Amino acid sequence: LDALRRILPRTRHLTFIYDDCVRIFPLISFTIYSSFTPGSGKHFRCVAMDSNKDEAEHCIKIARNALSSGQSDKARKFLEKAQRLFPTKQAQTLLESLTLNGKPPGENGCHVNGEEPTMRHRGGRQEAETPPHGAAETSKTYTAEQQEAVRKIKSCKDYYQILGVEKTASEDDLKKAYRKLALKFHPDKNTAPGATEAFKAIGNAYAVLSNVDKRRQYDQYGEERTQPNRHRQHHDFEADISPEDLFNMFFGGGFPSSNVHVYRNGRMHFAHQNRQERREPQREGGRALFVQLMPLLVIIIVSALSQIMVTQPPYSLSYRPSAGHIHKRHTSHLQVPFFVGDRFSEEYSDNHLKALERSIENDYISNLRNNCWKERQQKEGLLYRARYFGDSELYQRAQRLGTPSCSRLSEIQDG
Repeated sequence: LDALRRILPRTRHLTFIYDDCVRIFPLISFTIYSSFTPGSGKHFRCVAMDSNKDEAEHCIKIARNALSSGQSDKARKFLEKAQRLFPTKQAQTLLESLTLNGKPPGENGCHVNGEEPTMRHRGGRQEAETPPHGAAETSKTYTAEQQEAVRKIKSCKDYYQILGVEKTASEDDLKKAYRKLALKFHPDKNTAPGATEAFKAIGNAYAVLSNVDKRRQYDQYGEERTQPNRHRQHHDFEADISPEDLFNMFFGGGFPSSNVHVYRNGRMHFAHQNRQERREPQREGGRALFVQLMPLLVIIIVSALSQIMVTQPPYSLSYRPSAGHIHKRHTSHLQVPFFVGDRFSEEYSDNHLKALERSIENDYISNLRNNCWKERQQKEGLLYRARYFGDSELYQRAQRLGTPSCSRLSEIQDG
């Protein structure tokens, strides 16, 4: 678990494991490590990191090209993404050099492309001339077909129209529609104006319709979305996962050469966002900031007090010294390992113990189902991605990708 804590913050599609609001991805990722045996946990961790290694190397390559053309900001963003996907000493060295000198190692103060940057004097100070904001965006090309496709998505009135499915569509129909549209409208593949918003709308549509409860609510209240005075009521129909994270979950990592957009807290930010806009919140006074944070502080304090007063559960599926669960036991039926405290034998015996073991085995099977679903999603996503890009090596790797939770679940059901 100590090794896992070091890995998770740097692994892009496993970062959101601690937020229980996303039931289809973060909770599943958490239970993979909390309920697996050490052998299977290690296997899955290696697969997750291995699937990011190629993307990280690709990001480093793009960063080097950006450095050679003098685009240090772009290079820094790709190097940071490479570190999040698969930490390497090579990317770390380049990042540290950029942070200290603003240049890659070995340049000795020269411009990265071998030319001195154009300088101008203003008030006795030298300033490097920079291209106008938005120049990079205007150089991007797109087809009329891409622009028309974006227009159609933005003109859709509901989530079913966005995905192009009927209201009776099954889960498989939703998956097929999402895969097709997500690859078509990803901002790194479709650079038409509005493609980013269309990509976000597609991800939001799938995330809502693939959730049984949210879909039922949307079918009941979806027509009210057109009424402005009820706008606040439709936060329930917002996705609990960002479009980029949903894309990564389906396709086993980032889109090739993707680093144009960054998602934070479910909101999309652009790499070329004006620095002045990012500094505006810092200008607010300390008193105003404290007033804004007071409700959050109250919630944290109340939550901490409630946690203190809540009775600790009698068992854990993993070793948890902080909760006193340090003694390992096994259920009598399925031999599921679990950990208990010092006084467990005194408090649970005979019928009480049997009832508790049934509860433990139910939790274990529930975790296996969730993990099995996640393993199949990842394998299916990698296979689809390999077929789409014609990557035979990725296809072979996806074929070899195991599903240990599914195998264990089948053993229990057959037994």
